[in-house]
Amino acid sequence: MPEIEALAVMQHMKQCPINFTFQIIGKKFTVLILRNMMHMGHRHFNEFLTIEGINPKTLSQRLKEMQKNGLIDRRVTPGTPVTIEYYLTDTGRELKTILDSLMEFSMQHFAGQVCKDGMPHTIDELVKKPAN
Repeated sequence: MPEIEALAVMQHMKQCPINFTFQIIGKKFTVLILRNMMHMGHRHFNEFLTIEGINPKTLSQRLKEMQKNGLIDRRVTPGTPVTIEYYLTDTGRELKTILDSLMEFSMQHFAGQVCKDGMPHTIDELVKKPAN
C-alpha cells in the first residue's frame, strides 16, 4: 500500500490496527497455543502444557484472555469426570493465514535459526518431505 493510502486509512483509526492485533495475540505463549490448536488439534488443558516453559497458571490466564477476545471458546461436557475442551472460533481460525505467513517468513529469511538443515523452505515443501 503506498504511503499516501496508509496515511488516509490511519486517519480513520482510533489506533493502529496492526498494533491492536499484536496486543491480542502478542502475549507470551498466545501464538503457541493458537499454533497447537490449529496444527496439532489440541483441545484439552493438559495438552497445552507440552508447550516449553508454560505453566498451568499462565496457560489458564491465556486461555481466559483468548476466550474474552473471541479467539477461542470452551465446551464443558458434564460427566465423571467433567470434560472441558477448547476450540477456535471463526475469528480464531481466521488467524491461521497470518500465523502461516509468519512461519513462512521465518523459514525463508531466518532459515539458519529455525530450520534444522539451515536451508529456506516453504510449508508445502516440508509437508511433503519425510521427517528426519
